[in-house]
Amino acid sequence: MTDPRPTSAFHPANADPAVTERMVTALDALAANPGVRQLRAWAHDRLAVAAGERVLDVGSGTGSETQVLAAAVGRGGSALGIEPHPGLRALAERRAAEAGSAARFLDGDALALPLPDAEADAVRCERVLQHLTDPARAVAEMARVLRPGGRVTLLDTDWATFVIHPASPGVRAALATVVQEAAATPDAGRRLAEWEADAGLTVDAFGSAVLLHDPRSVTWPLVHGLGTAAVERGLITGAQRDALYEDLTAAAGRGSFHLSVTMFAVAGHRPR
Repeated sequence: MTDPRPTSAFHPANADPAVTERMVTALDALAANPGVRQLRAWAHDRLAVAAGERVLDVGSGTGSETQVLAAAVGRGGSALGIEPHPGLRALAERRAAEAGSAARFLDGDALALPLPDAEADAVRCERVLQHLTDPARAVAEMARVLRPGGRVTLLDTDWATFVIHPASPGVRAALATVVQEAAATPDAGRRLAEWEADAGLTVDAFGSAVLLHDPRSVTWPLVHGLGTAAVERGLITGAQRDALYEDLTAAAGRGSFHLSVTMFAVAGHRPR
């Protein structure tokens, strides 16, 4: 997806295999999260893809949901994933081939989708808009490629809902700043309906799910990344970071560790 912020791991220019491997690990872990699974199921129900339809998955990542769409449309339909990151696209193609899926993947940009007007019966887009500096334009592109009566589901995170516990107020605020400033549009989740309406789409339904991490364990790669970033930016000291790690480890041992963020979804359609 077009993103002038080269620090984003999802930027096509950042195709280092080690970075891609870490991204895939994170995406696979999120795909197993009960909250993600719940909201994805909600979105698929609202999208209601039928046999023979033409479906587009914008920002398809590892391709898991594009495969779900391909199974729904069957041999008479088509499921196309748009993914600009070459490492993720190659992985998605390989996984689809191994699964015997008819899902296809294409290099492309959310701000200029490689489809003609009114080509798609349904469009889905998950956790992409937060990475874009002009998400409204991307939603307008999705509206453009939808046929009249076509359906769309948008799913995205609202990083203002990030919660970590236990942490002192100052450290908690610093980590919240890190996660919010890592996204180009950190409040994407709350703005999905706004963007659909502005694109001329009719908003039909709203969904949400809390992405809650297992309270019995600490997701250390994520926590370490946040702590390191906060120290490097001068938001907390090294001593505060180390105290945070100790507190979280002790909390995990008692089953009282908490790490969560809320993801929202909106389903709509293009008026006839």
